[in-house]
Amino acid sequence: MERRYLLGNEAIAHAAREVPVDFVCGYPGTPSSEVVDTLRVHPDPGGYIEWSVNEKVALENAIGASWCGLRALCTMKHVGLNVAADPLMTSAYTGVRGGLVIMSADDPFAHSSQNEQDSRVYAQFARVPCLDPSSVQEAHDMMRDAFALSEDTALPVIFRPTTRVCHSKSDVVLGEMKTEHRAGAFEKDARQFVVIPAHTRLLHKALNEKQPGIRRLLIEKGYNHFEIKGKKAVITGGIAASYVREVLPEGISLMVIGAYPIDDEWLSSFISRHKEVLVIEELAPVIEVQVRELSGTVPVYGKKTGHVPFEGEFSPLAVEKFLISAGFLEKNIFPEPRQPDEVPMRPPILCAGCMHRSAMYAIRRIFPDSVYPSDIGCYTLGLQMGTVDTTICMGASITIGSGMAHSNTGKPVVCTIGDSTFLHSGITGLLNAVYNGADMVVIILDNRVTAMTGHQPNPVTGLTATGIGSPPVSLEAICRSCGAAFVETASPHAITQFLEVLKAARDKTGVRVIIARQPCVISDRRAGVKRKPYIVDTEACTGCAACIRFGCPAIVFEEEKARITDLCSGCGVCAEICPSGAIRKEVRK
Repeated sequence: MERRYLLGNEAIAHAAREVPVDFVCGYPGTPSSEVVDTLRVHPDPGGYIEWSVNEKVALENAIGASWCGLRALCTMKHVGLNVAADPLMTSAYTGVRGGLVIMSADDPFAHSSQNEQDSRVYAQFARVPCLDPSSVQEAHDMMRDAFALSEDTALPVIFRPTTRVCHSKSDVVLGEMKTEHRAGAFEKDARQFVVIPAHTRLLHKALNEKQPGIRRLLIEKGYNHFEIKGKKAVITGGIAASYVREVLPEGISLMVIGAYPIDDEWLSSFISRHKEVLVIEELAPVIEVQVRELSGTVPVYGKKTGHVPFEGEFSPLAVEKFLISAGFLEKNIFPEPRQPDEVPMRPPILCAGCMHRSAMYAIRRIFPDSVYPSDIGCYTLGLQMGTVDTTICMGASITIGSGMAHSNTGKPVVCTIGDSTFLHSGITGLLNAVYNGADMVVIILDNRVTAMTGHQPNPVTGLTATGIGSPPVSLEAICRSCGAAFVETASPHAITQFLEVLKAARDKTGVRVIIARQPCVISDRRAGVKRKPYIVDTEACTGCAACIRFGCPAIVFEEEKARITDLCSGCGVCAEICPSGAIRKEVRK
């Protein structure tokens, strides 16, 4: 045993190595990405690891490995589980052979997500076990044990850490990493693995019959536990349990739910020994609904009574307020946080030299009165430049755009999508748009990496997750194969040329594809690419502020003149757009 100070996702990755996991795959998505990143930076020579092109592909890969007897881990964020829902639901019917763990990291408060959905609901829907850790240590321990739980139940197990578990740091007691891996072998059984209707009906019945045994097993393993201390009780789970432990006064009973499904008889026995119950859980009222079904005449407070909110993430101070509002606590323990008089706003912004800014600037100039459907990525920050009108989910820019194009709005439709997002779920949308004759412009922002989630490689990068060379995918060839007749490539940093390509697309009809290709400025910096920074000739500068309107954070305005700071990456776009020619490369002696 050793103790180390680790990020939650690093502890989870270490636990997977302690099993050891044989097969790892996933699609990057905050707050889950660091698990595969940690494993791929220090690859296990006996195991397999990949970044898959999307979550559905990843889960199907993991299912295949599990059916061959390997222990498999598939990682994603909560919205990725929507993409993987199809194989998830049916894999509960077929079951698994090697342990299969699906890490679906939830994001209460939507720190980096488009919704706050709760993966526990998917576990209920699929009727598979779900582990919900309340701390970094518990996340490590649950991940280490999850593969055996999957094999004991012959079902996939959903592992659901939230942002505050994934991205917190803590001392963690670790076990020894192992390197002995299983050899895969697939034993054919059509009745289990071929889900035609005749087999499905029997498999569904068998899945239902497993449920009582699963509920008892989770109690035996100690994931769900309680302490009787009085006639009032708090029932909680996940990260909320850590907050409750900090503020719960003496004399109040505590039940902590760490795994689902919850056994009715066990839960009912606890409730009946109390006069009042308060349920504290983030997001969906998963625990609360079951408590209410079993409570009889015992009053239950929680989300449905307005004592606990349905949205957002909690804190010790928030939990304290819930306890006070329900009459479980008399006065505040924690002082209200003191707010500084003035806190400068720090909105997210594209990096200095980011190709997305140049592309959005050009789009706005050539297509000024248009509708701009966009997608999930760094470029969503084009919202600040007025070139993002819609964002809903991965790959939806092209499909939302084609729907708008067929809606006779009278405005051009210009959609933007990143390279990784296009490969994730944009290709079918492009194929559909061309097939059905949409009139629209599709701009694929190809910065050669999956940037927003931590610079993971993807099929255009030419490297696999473990750094092995791979034939880089041609976006041009894919687009032409989908039937697009107009496919042009240009760098947004060569702004004059890029504007000309946009003009050519504007003058044509049908689906026009422009691939805006320029490596991510951070990737370039890490690779050692250096460009001379730019400076402003203050005598030539007229103070027109054209460069300021461009929005690069390296450009500031002082005493009615522009100035370029040391944030400059040397992209040179500002020099091209300066009407007075006052911006030039710095000359160093």
